[in-house]
Amino acid sequence: MSTLNLGLVLIILGFMLETKMGESMRFELDSGQTKCISEYIRTNAMSVGKFAIVNPHQGSLPHSHKITVKVSSPYGHSYHIGEDVDSGNFAFTATENGGYTSCFWAINHQPSVKITIDFVWRTGVAAKDWSQVAKKGQVDTMEFELKKLYDTVTYIHEEMYYLREREEEMQHLNKETNSTMAALSFFSIALCLSVAGLQVWHLKTFFQRKKLL
Repeated sequence: MSTLNLGLVLIILGFMLETKMGESMRFELDSGQTKCISEYIRTNAMSVGKFAIVNPHQGSLPHSHKITVKVSSPYGHSYHIGEDVDSGNFAFTATENGGYTSCFWAINHQPSVKITIDFVWRTGVAAKDWSQVAKKGQVDTMEFELKKLYDTVTYIHEEMYYLREREEEMQHLNKETNSTMAALSFFSIALCLSVAGLQVWHLKTFFQRKKLL
């Protein structure tokens, strides 16, 4: 594969990863209701999020447009809690593998109102503030893009290594399962043969008592 083709592949992979790792969405929430969004994050991966209620009118937000936000790990550890807020952000480094959850609760208000929320959640390479990297380093455009591409490729390598570990774990589990199934099959066959032998012995004894043999 030529250098040009390799670079093209890396750029495409980087674009796909950034699309996957940076989720931007807008959703609606009625008063008194809850909506949770889950994201699978690996250990030691950085994650940042930002949320804000969309103002339905000009001026300040109505008092009814308040939400409570909680970000928690797969095992229930809280990484961010915001009560009665209209916007906010969070950032953390994952310490557990699994699905991290961001839950949004709208305060109970009568009459019921519909709240529109903008939410951006980024993980991995997409979580890094590249504009700040460019400003601090005062690098030119090419060096900046190469740095960004390098970090993307590093993330791809780590992701592939992680998937390889998971594959090895699954293979080990499959081997253990196959060994267990083989042992159970052997035990079942031995049990069936034993029962058949007991039945033959019982019938033979019965016929001998009846003097049929």
